[in-house]
Amino acid sequence: MSAAGVDLKKRRFLTAATSAVAGVGAVFVAVPFLGSWAPSAKARAAGAPAEADISKLEPGQMMTIKWRGKPVWVVRRTKQNLADLSKLTDQLTDPSSEMDQQPEYCKNEYRSRKPEYLVAEGVCTHLGCSPTYRPEMAPADLGADWVGGFFCPCHGSRFDLAARVYSGVPAPKNLSVPPYYFMTESVVLIGEDGGAA
Repeated sequence: MSAAGVDLKKRRFLTAATSAVAGVGAVFVAVPFLGSWAPSAKARAAGAPAEADISKLEPGQMMTIKWRGKPVWVVRRTKQNLADLSKLTDQLTDPSSEMDQQPEYCKNEYRSRKPEYLVAEGVCTHLGCSPTYRPEMAPADLGADWVGGFFCPCHGSRFDLAARVYSGVPAPKNLSVPPYYFMTESVVLIGEDGGAA
């Protein structure tokens, strides 16, 4: 067929129609593909912050909240617990919390925003076991100098009530403190720092 017999209007229309159909097809392919990159609802929930209602937590009690698949402890320390923390300095590996295992606002003697409350991940820094809460004073199995804390039954690591590791145990570091803040006097949000230190 010669160039003179070609209908240019028909050719432009077919080219435009084909391009439009191809564009729509590309969108139908791209949307599910790009959507597959987004985390699933289960994954979003696993990384989402967790709320803890501490209104019924009495002095000396502990509660456990699940956050990112790990146990997070909230302990309401007694006045005696707080007084005992400064007596343990020479028995601890990192008494000043120099290791980067807590937010900046928890780099203090209590490793917390409010001295009365400890928020810490309940995962031993040795091999990942979950230590037990041992608030009693001088139990026979932990010795006369024990003033309360956490004991890991897997390999014997010990932590005080600021989640600091004792010297001479298998765990190399203090327990980690997650980001958190007090939404109200009775609700703690674990997983976010509230945007302020």
